[in-house]
Amino acid sequence: QVPLAESGGGSVEAGGSLQLSCDVFGNSDSTKCAGWWRQAPGKVREGVAGILVGGESTWYLDSVKGRFTLSQDTQDSRRKTTVHLQMDNVKPEDAGRYTCALGRPGPGGVCGDPYTYLDVWGQGTQITVSS
Repeated sequence: QVPLAESGGGSVEAGGSLQLSCDVFGNSDSTKCAGWWRQAPGKVREGVAGILVGGESTWYLDSVKGRFTLSQDTQDSRRKTTVHLQMDNVKPEDAGRYTCALGRPGPGGVCGDPYTYLDVWGQGTQITVSS
């Protein structure tokens, strides 16, 4: 089974809201981090937000703190967890290709920058912001 499946994205006006979702398959036993990195044309890839699947550790890029919020819900007897990235007050600089990725937590079950989530990643979804 594919380890993850992405959904969401699209176009939004500056100041608006958008949600990305990532279905993570497998046990939600706090052994993996799920999050998003993004890349815009001409810019380097950067981690946006990450969360410990089945746990509480989260990480946010400084520029999205207070605007983006991660949440998760586990279904199917803990075999599928959907991670949501709620994006509010979206800014033009948030535009880019967002890719859901899975990685491993660090010591103490802490999830760091999703830029380092390299175990599995999806194809990504494009977000366009109009001003």
